Amino acid sequence: MAHGVEARGNSVRVYFRFNGKRYRELIPGGNTAANREQAERLVNIIEYEIQAGIFNYSRHFPNSANLVENTFGHYLDLWLKIKSNSVAATSYRGYTNKAEVHVRPRWGKTQIDQIDHLDLQEWVQDILSKRLKNKTIRDIICNVRQVFRLYRTRKKVAHDPTEGLFVRLPDPEAPDPFTRAEIKQILETPTHRVQELLMIQFMIWAGPRVSETIALAWEDVDLEQGTVTFRRSKVRGAYRVTKTRRSTRRVRLLAPAWDALRQIDALTRHRKAETVEVVERDNKTVRKHKLHFVFLNSKSGLPHANDFVVRDRFFKAHLLAAGVRYRGPGQCRHTYASQLLTTGVASIDWIAEQMGHTNGNMIRQHYGTWINEDGPDVVGMLQLALKL
Repeated sequence: MAHGVEARGNSVRVYFRFNGKRYRELIPGGNTAANREQAERLVNIIEYEIQAGIFNYSRHFPNSANLVENTFGHYLDLWLKIKSNSVAATSYRGYTNKAEVHVRPRWGKTQIDQIDHLDLQEWVQDILSKRLKNKTIRDIICNVRQVFRLYRTRKKVAHDPTEGLFVRLPDPEAPDPFTRAEIKQILETPTHRVQELLMIQFMIWAGPRVSETIALAWEDVDLEQGTVTFRRSKVRGAYRVTKTRRSTRRVRLLAPAWDALRQIDALTRHRKAETVEVVERDNKTVRKHKLHFVFLNSKSGLPHANDFVVRDRFFKAHLLAAGVRYRGPGQCRHTYASQLLTTGVASIDWIAEQMGHTNGNMIRQHYGTWINEDGPDVVGMLQLALKL
């Protein structure tokens, strides 16, 4: 019997090695001389195609159970499994949602080596672009590209059909900080939710993310020295250590932020401690911490569930009552950076350190902007210096 052909009983099979794995496929028609010859010819063709890098499993064996392992969905599952062990739970939910809603319905059952660039381009232009924002489309393409990268670790000669796919993004939104006049309106507008208002005062003048603020505990505060150490965040209800080691930082407080903590001290410091699970940076290790949280929901007396609650159940209504144009609570962080920049006193690298970044580039690009109405009279100062 020729190499690659196996005849036993009433059946004839061909066997071959593809992508480092040995495969066997039944040849219909029984164990006859004609069928054995056909099997020999087929093995020769398959071996040639494998060597040439043009082997198409589904063309030769369209009903094979082995085809499942060559579908895009198979590699998508492998990729998601890898992601589940390497990213935070909230990030994994995002990957899974995009995979199940947008990717798998279109490509899950398709043989991965049969997907070409034009197929993907048509999918992006005719389907995704009509329903999704460009940023979401770009994220989906990035995920699909990673699946093909995983596939190529098994089939080295495979091409990447996502190469050349490009989605243009709009310019990022410029920071939209609150002016000093708006800050005054916000903080002086009466409210029965005093704790939330003190939290806003703290965010404006200390610059943390909302997720870091709602996870702040009295164990992180040195009220006597006027410092706070940001060690964790709370995203979608889950506590985790800060995103990077740089984000774990000790911040010296400006007077308004310090004063906010002094005022809320009597309201929350002696409340019952909460035992919470905090996910470490490896996204696997979980440690329990007993913490007294600084900022509590004044209605429930419990820690804020997430940043959406702060935004939708307090901040929107309070800005409306204060007569201030709405921006999200995340703009409090932009306000801190912009107010410091506008003074011209603090160096941009010092501001970056206070906000948990390695250098001033992020401050320039994403956080800080000059607030004309709050800045010094630069022209007047220049004219005086130049004796004009």
